Amino acid sequence: MTNLELGLWSFPLLLLLIFLRLPIGLAMLLCGLGGSWLVFGSVTPVLAKLKNETYSTFSAYSLTIVPLFLLMGQFATLGGMSRALFKAAETWMGHKRGGVAMAAVGACAGFGAICGSSLATAATMSQVALPELRRYGYSGALATGTLAAGGTLGILIPPSVILVIYAILTEQNIAKLFVAAFVPGVLAAIGYMLAISVYVRLWPESAGTRPRAPYSERFRVLVDVWPVLVVFLAVVGGIYLGIFTPTEGAAVGAAGTGIIALVNGGLTRETFVQSILATATASAMIFFIVLGAGFYNSFLALAQVPQQMAAFVSEQGFNPWMVLTLILILYLVFGCVMDSLSMILLTIPIFFPIVTVLDFGLGAEEFAIWFGILVLIVVEVGLITPPVGMNLFVLNAMAKDTPIAATYRGVTPFIISDILRVALLTLFPAISLFVLRWLY
Repeated sequence: MTNLELGLWSFPLLLLLIFLRLPIGLAMLLCGLGGSWLVFGSVTPVLAKLKNETYSTFSAYSLTIVPLFLLMGQFATLGGMSRALFKAAETWMGHKRGGVAMAAVGACAGFGAICGSSLATAATMSQVALPELRRYGYSGALATGTLAAGGTLGILIPPSVILVIYAILTEQNIAKLFVAAFVPGVLAAIGYMLAISVYVRLWPESAGTRPRAPYSERFRVLVDVWPVLVVFLAVVGGIYLGIFTPTEGAAVGAAGTGIIALVNGGLTRETFVQSILATATASAMIFFIVLGAGFYNSFLALAQVPQQMAAFVSEQGFNPWMVLTLILILYLVFGCVMDSLSMILLTIPIFFPIVTVLDFGLGAEEFAIWFGILVLIVVEVGLITPPVGMNLFVLNAMAKDTPIAATYRGVTPFIISDILRVALLTLFPAISLFVLRWLY
């Protein structure tokens, strides 16, 4: 068996290990180590790589941004920012048909701007918004579908942990990726609100309304949202303007949300320890997946899989748009069985060399950023795609009276909205790039 055949056969083996419920980081690590052993023909270089790769991965400065953004999300939750955002959005929009659900989407977008994690956004906003949605007569399907979809805004609206990982893998500028993600993130929130509007017109019994709030109350609740605005402008604005690096921005954000949580009384000795432990646990999981992906992708490089696939696509003269469409469809399929981080780490080292040899009429940097945004959006769809959409299970665990089948049904309009948005951003790259071109 040639090295290339060995690399290709590793894919079904990896999927088999994942289906057998082996942690995906461990599955990739085992495939990478075993494959490298077979390529080298000796265990000695594999053991040497195990030592060196582990140290270089865990000591990489670029990865320090991940635990800082995760800690910022923990402190933001303790600071009551999620509740303030939802209260403000509900006061302004709740009197409309489907308005409380739209308010939940808007609050998810605001919280995603200071969190960076989809699961954290979904879980946090569900604690705040789910009781209110049920109180005003929203069906379990619409309530859980809305919050599951709204949670995906946590990785789309900057800052985003997934974008950071993509930037590291493709050696792109994190700040420029954050800039390019902003407009698609706003479009996602608007698309979700339109999906809710269509849903409640087709099924009016699925949503109730709340009394219209007077303007005095509407403006009063806006005062409580100022900490979110300050943190967002300090972190993302500082990164956009080049005042500090993304890692420094994450540190500023973590410190700022920590101070706000302390002032609001949410940060105590006990909750501080819990936040640190939760951040450490999530960071360890992410880092181990990064390590496993590093070994597996190193084995694929040894087996010449990315290089041979890129050369094959280039020699065949395939239409670039057809190749891109096929890749995006594969991401949708992978999203049904894998989590977003694993998809990025597993596929980008393979797909990115393939698409970079194709001509899309963009410069190398612009194409890498545009492709990253498309991948991020499709990965986001995977978080709410049955049967293994992670956000769906988070919501189903919190809304125990709603069957998972109802959640699947409720999230369908949002998946349709996502697919239409992917098509729009694919056909018109300028939507993602015009702010980037204006600033840089």
